[in-house]
Amino acid sequence: MSQPPDPDSASSGAGLPQPELAAAAVLRLLRPLARLMIDHGLQLPSMVELLKKALVDEAVASYGPTDRSNSDSRIAIQTGVHRKDVRRLREQVPDDSGLTPPMVPIATAVVARWISDPRFLRADRTPLPLARTPRLGHPGEPDFSMLIAEVSRDVGARAVLEELQRLGVATVQEDGLVQLNDTAFVPKEGLNDSFHFLANNVGDHLSTAAHNLSPHRVGPPLLEQSAFSDGLTAEQAAALQQAARRLWADVLQQFLVSATVAEQRSQAQEAPKVRVRFGVYFSQVDQEEVGAEAAPKSTARRHKRKSNP
Repeated sequence: MSQPPDPDSASSGAGLPQPELAAAAVLRLLRPLARLMIDHGLQLPSMVELLKKALVDEAVASYGPTDRSNSDSRIAIQTGVHRKDVRRLREQVPDDSGLTPPMVPIATAVVARWISDPRFLRADRTPLPLARTPRLGHPGEPDFSMLIAEVSRDVGARAVLEELQRLGVATVQEDGLVQLNDTAFVPKEGLNDSFHFLANNVGDHLSTAAHNLSPHRVGPPLLEQSAFSDGLTAEQAAALQQAARRLWADVLQQFLVSATVAEQRSQAQEAPKVRVRFGVYFSQVDQEEVGAEAAPKSTARRHKRKSNP
């Protein structure tokens, strides 16, 4: 079950800033971030520098128009970052190369098109094996090179196929057909790919939550809910995870069919374009580790197996 948003907040922001409530929430968010830092050798000085840069970049992008109010002094007041650091960070050349491996978005888009476009699906909506090239297929039938060309003309079909094979997502059969192995695109190796998805998936999720809590939000909140259940054995949790994976596979295909149709229609429209992300996650932690943080004591029973939007 999921708990719907508060109807009183459906059309406006979260009201006045609440620094104490925000600090308590951020402290909880920082625990898994601290674990990631420790596991991968990020120490406090480097994280402080990253946080300064994030504060300055967000102040410039979201809160500072291109007039005098966007001055270094104004950003320093908004963020608490020293004015000298603000000036230094604003002059830095952005470098996100370490977080965006160029092949990962293309490979993801290929899989998304493959499992959602009816031309590449059987009657039961499972992905068709595709001939590697038109020469190896039958006239009029879709092939792998056509699929790649529809997604991107910047890379060749062979390079994409090698990447899908490296990730364990596709294999080439003896008859030359390319078979999609996993409709849920999850890289099986390669930390670059894993960190790419961490940055984008968790980043967009947190962006949605921050948008919903913004005092300046106009309109209804974005979808951001989850369901939870406690008091389970490890075996029961494992069974629920498998059930969640099956549900996600079905929902993913349904969503991508709608998204593919929307993308095709949007190509003929001149309106400003936006990007969307629709995801799912499954969390399993020891109940003693979570403790009373899962929900306020006064509402823990009422919210059991419900979401906290």
